[in-house]
Amino acid sequence: MKPIETDRLVLRNFRRKDAGGLLAYLKSPVASCFLSLTLRDTDAALAEADRRGADGAQIAVCLKDSDQLIGDLFAHAEGDTVSVGWNFNPAFSGQGYAFEAAHALFADLFEAQNIRRLYAYVEDHNLPSQKLCERLGMRREGLFLEYISFQNDDTGRPIYENTLQYALLQREWSASSKRPARGECR
Repeated sequence: MKPIETDRLVLRNFRRKDAGGLLAYLKSPVASCFLSLTLRDTDAALAEADRRGADGAQIAVCLKDSDQLIGDLFAHAEGDTVSVGWNFNPAFSGQGYAFEAAHALFADLFEAQNIRRLYAYVEDHNLPSQKLCERLGMRREGLFLEYISFQNDDTGRPIYENTLQYALLQREWSASSKRPARGECR
């Protein structure tokens, strides 16, 4: 991918040197949907960084001033529709990095790549991701009850989670990006 820069971040392909950053937040994933990506050690993190580096849908999110990996985005294309998502190191939460990165990705997908529609799946208990979707202008399209299982209970039975779907059309993005920001007059 062609790197995307924001005021504080660079979105780029993964590199081998990102292994330490990946291990920092995938050693104990916060969101259950990332449990299958759990990394046990540096060797596993190196292999994962290499795998992601070869996959154009995986996007490293790095601090612009240090190139430190702080999270990742994904954008899986399905024709003119793209499934998007994010996973950030909790040590960097509350600073607006996820919004800044996702907003830059959305702008690139809609404005440069002419994508028609984006969608994201979010667990019903993952309030920060729900708020991020809404802040990005996505609308909630549905709730899938007991949609998927990422782990089993103590007896080995699957624990099914409810999942929300959010989406945003290119025309909705274009209309909202022309509106003045809060407190701004035109």
